[in-house]
Amino acid sequence: MSTTVDLVQALKNELKNARMTYADLARSLGMAESSVKRMLAKSDMPLSRVDAICRALKMDFAELARRVADAQPLLRELTLEQEKAVVRDKKLILVAISVLSQWTLEQIVGAYRLSEAECIACFAQLDRIGIIELRPLNRYRLKLAKTFRWRPHGPVMNFFRDNVVLDYYSGGFDGPAEGLLLVHGSISRALAPSFLERLQRVAQDFAQQHQTDQKLSPDDREGYTLLLGMRNWEFEAFTRLRRH
Repeated sequence: MSTTVDLVQALKNELKNARMTYADLARSLGMAESSVKRMLAKSDMPLSRVDAICRALKMDFAELARRVADAQPLLRELTLEQEKAVVRDKKLILVAISVLSQWTLEQIVGAYRLSEAECIACFAQLDRIGIIELRPLNRYRLKLAKTFRWRPHGPVMNFFRDNVVLDYYSGGFDGPAEGLLLVHGSISRALAPSFLERLQRVAQDFAQQHQTDQKLSPDDREGYTLLLGMRNWEFEAFTRLRRH
């Protein structure tokens, strides 16, 4: 949970949005305006005072807590321990990938052989790990940034290398809206990062389009997996043939 400083900053934001001055708040709390200013400046007050300010703003503490949570920085990468927790259970990995795609509880249970209780238990685990914030009625808020990526040599990517890569590339990539490009070349070291930035923008565009298309019916959407990569690499068999 956030600190008192975060709560007080959220209260200040709500006061501004409500166009309530410190003098207005002081009258509502039965305090001197100078005391209110000092209290908010120090970001130091008991929860009873926070509750009183919430009442003045006609909001409850739960709503304030949600505002604070929504304002927290989103994660671009998990810790090693967080990723280890994700890969301990294949059902948890499945649900983790599903929430990254913003699937609801109903969609996950409807698509996979998971009971509602199993899926809710996975939601609770992902909440403890820090990937989502579980909310009432088994809804959730994703706590990952659009630029989120798994650790390059972390447990999740290692799991996919060991269990998923061959399965992914075994396809023909010849279906509707499918394709596989393999391009090799030598380019300027100075320009190479710009190509990686373009790939990252494509990934962000794909993620954004996914969010936008959630308003469409399931019949109008299809699941795709976009895999982008770029590295300084040569096929090992070729490297063995190089002259030293």
